[in-house]
Amino acid sequence: MSLQSLVPGPEPKVTSRVSTGAEGRCRVALAGFGTVGRSAARLLQDAAREVELVAILNRDVDRKRVDWVDGAVRWTDSIEEVLDRPIDVFIELIGGRSPAEDWIRRALARGISVVTANKQVIARDGASLLDAAAANDCHLRFEAAVAGGVPVIRAIESGLAGDRLTRVAGILNGTCNYILTKMEREGTAFADALREAQALGYAEANPSQDIDGFDAQAKLAILAMVALGIQAPPDAIATRSIATVDGVDFRYARRLGCTIRQIAWAERNGDLELCAGVGPTLVPLESPLAAVNGSENLVSIQGRFGGETTFGGRGAGGDPTAVAVLSDVLTIARGARPAVRPRAERSARVSSDAATPYYVRFTVVDRPGIIAALASVFAKYEINIDAILQEPGFPASQRPFIVSLDAAPSAAVNAALAEIGAFDFHLVPMLAMPVLDGRAPAEVTA
Repeated sequence: MSLQSLVPGPEPKVTSRVSTGAEGRCRVALAGFGTVGRSAARLLQDAAREVELVAILNRDVDRKRVDWVDGAVRWTDSIEEVLDRPIDVFIELIGGRSPAEDWIRRALARGISVVTANKQVIARDGASLLDAAAANDCHLRFEAAVAGGVPVIRAIESGLAGDRLTRVAGILNGTCNYILTKMEREGTAFADALREAQALGYAEANPSQDIDGFDAQAKLAILAMVALGIQAPPDAIATRSIATVDGVDFRYARRLGCTIRQIAWAERNGDLELCAGVGPTLVPLESPLAAVNGSENLVSIQGRFGGETTFGGRGAGGDPTAVAVLSDVLTIARGARPAVRPRAERSARVSSDAATPYYVRFTVVDRPGIIAALASVFAKYEINIDAILQEPGFPASQRPFIVSLDAAPSAAVNAALAEIGAFDFHLVPMLAMPVLDGRAPAEVTA
């Protein structure tokens, strides 16, 4: 025996591992027993050969308790009790930023892997939480935070890891897509389509997060971080509401060979500038985005070398989201190492300025000279009019018509529309939407 063999070496590094519940199963605690949480609990029990649900955390826990959950599961309203138990994975499905972010940090600090569907936390604090997970050699997985059951995060991490990704775009909110396709196919008024979405559980009682674009805004910020390597404050991404879209807009869109969808897009421009926005957009009927119906989502990712890759599937509802949650849990349970991601750079500037064609709908009290006045302002800002369309049958006291514009910078379009907005012939505010023409759509404020 050599003398060297008797000298103690360096302390071995302890690496993350899934241990150790009954029969070697991955032990899981679930926080949140709402729509997604209930679906996740059912799927976790179906996967009982690999995972063991040991605790459920929720407020007013006695009211939430159900008899179809295994009797050995501990029900509690105490995060301390959950984190003090021997668990391998903490699933956070309570939503909102507080106390969710604190609970996630506390779990990671103890070396407990975390699976979450919390888009607001990941969009705002994802980079620092990923650092915390790496420091404690455990997982932070959030496939369910973007596009429901569409495995786009996993695809970026693995299938597209060898490419240099430059742009992401798509339909990221199933509620808005349900409403817009209902309006398109059945001529349903916006308010009626929204009520139906709420009745089916696709929209909340207060639907602002969905229809005003904030839900897609947060998801887009996550995609920009993961795909483009840029960390941008979600609030810096421009949003426009779909609530101003009317049935007549679908009639005019069809005449232009288009339909209307809520599109989220982000493109890396230079080293640290992100161009991004969310809002209703005219989409050519031949685009894959035009064929996305109901609550489905679609994400298109552009790579410098691999070109465009598209992912689609169900994006709203408890079951698709729960599938994404369970998939992340099983990835951990089956011994995958924590994903290694390049650190996202903080964006120096977030912009929504791009040159694209536009659709502008006016609703006016008709009189001679309106078109001449509009043309004069657009000419002042060097914006060319492509076409003017007016559907027959509307009274002069409430006459909608549209002006389609050739590609122009959004700054120039916004300036022109601000000036036009001061005219006294408007019956309702103008609606301006970019037209998707193969490039990222710009954002307009009208």
